[in-house]
Order: sequence, then structure tokens, then C-alpha cells
Amino acid sequence: MKILTELELIAACVGLLDDRTNLSGVERKIIRLVSAKSLAAHDIDSIRESILQGNDPLGEAFSIIRPAHHRRSIGAVYTPSPIIHSMMAWLKEQGIPTRIVDPGAGSGRFIIASGETFPNAQLIAIEIDPLAALMLRANLAVRGWTARATVLVKDYRTVKLPRCAGVTAFIGNPPYVRHHQIAEDWKSWYTSRFAEFGIKASALAGLHLHFFLQTRLLAKPGDLGALITSAEWLDVNYGSALRRLLLSELGGVAIHVLEPKVEAFPGTATTAAITCFRVGEKEIPVRVRSVDELSSLNGLNKGEDVEREQLRAAPRWSIVVRPTGHSQTGGSELGELFRVHRGQVTGANGIWIAGERAERLPERVKLAAVTKAKDLIDAGQRLQSTAQLRRVIDLPAELDDFTEEERRRIDQFLSWAKTQGADQGYIAQHRKAWWSVGLKAPAPILCTYMARRPPQFTINLCEARHINIAHGLYPREPLPENVIANLVVWLNNNIHTGSGRTYAGGLTKFEPKEIERLRIPNLETFFA
Repeated sequence: MKILTELELIAACVGLLDDRTNLSGVERKIIRLVSAKSLAAHDIDSIRESILQGNDPLGEAFSIIRPAHHRRSIGAVYTPSPIIHSMMAWLKEQGIPTRIVDPGAGSGRFIIASGETFPNAQLIAIEIDPLAALMLRANLAVRGWTARATVLVKDYRTVKLPRCAGVTAFIGNPPYVRHHQIAEDWKSWYTSRFAEFGIKASALAGLHLHFFLQTRLLAKPGDLGALITSAEWLDVNYGSALRRLLLSELGGVAIHVLEPKVEAFPGTATTAAITCFRVGEKEIPVRVRSVDELSSLNGLNKGEDVEREQLRAAPRWSIVVRPTGHSQTGGSELGELFRVHRGQVTGANGIWIAGERAERLPERVKLAAVTKAKDLIDAGQRLQSTAQLRRVIDLPAELDDFTEEERRRIDQFLSWAKTQGADQGYIAQHRKAWWSVGLKAPAPILCTYMARRPPQFTINLCEARHINIAHGLYPREPLPENVIANLVVWLNNNIHTGSGRTYAGGLTKFEPKEIERLRIPNLETFFA
């Protein structure tokens, strides 16, 4: 099939529609952009045949026309069919729903699969993008389902659903949009509606968490669903409201974590979570598991049962869903040997990482420091020299011990720093002295914590300092050099991205407590 332009894609949708009476105003405006001859009849026939064979040529064309970075702004990432089929298999095992709702329908992959699985169910698809809604309508029309489906070109959070005597099932892939792009009034809506359930929610939550909340607001006890989203809510502070909702009102019954290599969101190496729920369920254990192959999904019917009380007591859930490393017997956590601290926040790297303006400062206040992850990645398992490292200015809070000439040069530098606003930032205003960065003591082991790869653990032989692009591992008790060396080798060979949390865009992050929870063999192993 030929590669379509955007106008040809619209023309294809128009050519496939069997009824335009229910189009929204913005959809009508879009179709006025094309003429009847924008796409040849045989091309439209070819698209129709592909749709009838179970494909999604319109959605695939859309994904090419609008590259991932454009679709990401509205959170539009289309789900691979094996995942959809597994979610549908789980839904079928729960019974026969009267109505199925897809909160962010895109070209209709979930709602089409729902219509095939449940031939008597009413279908409701909500999609805010009018071009995607046109594709959805075209897909429905080719199957002859225009009359049985309702397409709403709206923000899901504004939708009101009529009463339904039977069970409503909510299924789909809510859009991933970070809080920076969410309007303040919607953030207020999110926190205030959560408050109605007695749950404190953070305005830093992404749009997919808004969709979970709206689903609960629309649903009644006994309704059910499965939503696939980025998995960061399992651990981050702003995910705590959803975690509480799942243990109570929303009724979570299963969480299947898909490792980044599964590519649940094509082109985006992100840890995903399929969350299954039955509204109002508050008693039964939650089934959890980690999945690293699409073929292992198996209709979402496998996993380990975890009591709700255990989840309620856990500050983060990934360690419950995806236990790291060795079994709980015969090993230990890294945190039993080391305290892990993120490096110091300077508050203004452009000021405090020494540049030309710092050339005349005393050398003793310019400390060699790891200031970017690449410093550790390039060094590998041993950072032996500070020669390639940048310097961070670390002035003491009291400046009385400098010579008169040194003090003059420091004052000149600080006067310039003030003109750059270095004294006005949040971090600076909460220091004992705004100019005193306060670097931590050198850590025997340093590690990266945010990258598109596993952490790099590095022995800090040259006693470099580190800022907040790395973590420092400080032994709770003195350890022999060979033990530290053997441990670093083991960590670099055995810790993978799956032990952290992977965000949309492929970045994997390890917080200090997550590093401390990493499972390692018994200490005696490293004395060899």
C-alpha cells in the first residue's frame, strides 16, 4: 500500500465513511480540506481490504505522518496488537460487559478488538484528536459498526456517561502527557476530586493518572477494566494517590509490568504497566508479575498474589512487583552495606561549575568533581584521575581564613555571581551562606542514576566529589579494597534497567533507596 500524505489520509477516511451525520464540527472542517479526487478509488479499496483483514493501515499511516515526538505532545502512542489481544482475553474471562469504553481511542484498535470479542456490547470511544477520530469512524464504518458505536471528540475528563444496567468495561491506552503541559485548572480538578475520596493527590501527576481518576468517577461498583500506561506511578510520590485508589475505590486486581525491551509503546523504551481493576474490590490479593517477552503475556492470567496490606505498607510498588536480583534467602540488600546519597545540588551549575570567571579563585576552593554521567561511563569501573573532570567551586560559609588578596578575588567573583542571580535561587536561599555549595565528602563508589542504560558503578580512586548527576555509595563499616572492587564488578555485570523505573523516552532512573534495595550475594562472596 502506498505511503499516504496527511491530505490523502483524510481523503481515505472520507472515502470509507458511510455516514457523516454525527461528525463533530472540527471533523467537518477537516474534511473540507480535501477533494473527492485526493486519493484514487483503488487506493481506498486497498485500505478497506487491509482493514477487513484485521490491520490498521490508517493508524500506521498516521504514525508515519505524525512522528513520535509530535504525537508525544498529546500522548498518542498506538498499542501493539499482541498486548491488546492479551488485555481483551483477560476482559473476556471476567464476563460479558454490556458496554465498553475506550478513554483515548486513537484509530480504534482497542474498540475494534472489543467489538469483535463482544459482538453485542455497546461501544463508546473517546478521542480528542479530530483526525484520529476520523480514522476511528472509518475503521468502524468498514466493519459496518457505525450504528453500534458512539464516537465522542472530547477530552475524556469532560465526558458524562448515561446509566448502564449491566457492566461497563473500560479498556485502552490513556495518553501520556507530563504535568508541565497540563493546565492549572485541570490540576485543581485532579487534586480536588481525589480529595472527595479522602486521598491527597499531587498536581505533578501526568495525564494518564487523570484518566484513572475519571474512570473511577464514571464507573459504578462492579464495573471493570484494564489500562496500559507508563509504569512510573508505581514508585513516584505523585503516584501515591493512584496507588491508594487502586487498593480501595478503583479496586485493583492485577498489575503486569512490561519491561522496556517489550516495547509496549513502539519506538519508546519505557517500562509499562497493565493495570486491571474491578471497581469497589477491596479484599482479594492483587496479582503481580514482571513480563520481559510479549509471548509471555498469556492473556494476563499469570503472576504472584500479593496481599493488599503488603501493598498498602509499601512506599513504592516496583520492588513488590519486580523483586530484584537474588532470592530473599542467601543474599542481602546493598543498603545493608552502604548508605546511598545523591550528589550535591549546586542550584546554578553555570555559576558553580568553574568557568573563566573562576580562574583567579584559590585552587583549594575548586574541587574536582563528577559533573555529568559521561564522566563515570567513560571511566568504567575505576575513576583513577581527576585530570578530565571539571571543577566545582566550594566556598566555605565563613570566609575569614583567606588572605587579603584571596578574599578580594572571592568578593569579585561573588559580586559577578550576584549579577547572574546566583543568590536568588531556591537552593541558594536555603543555605547557611548562599555562596557555599557544600559538596559531600568523596564517596568510595559512585554510580549514575539516570540514563538509557543500566547504572555505571565506578570505584572513586581519585577521591572526586560529585554533584547531583550521580549517587555516592558510602560504606556503613570499613570494607577491604578487594571487596569493593569485586562488588563493583558484580554490580556492573548484574544490575539491569529492569531494576529501576523507565520513563517515557527511555530514561531509566534509580533513586537512592532503589540502589539500596538492590539484591546482592552474601558479603563473603566478594572476599575471594
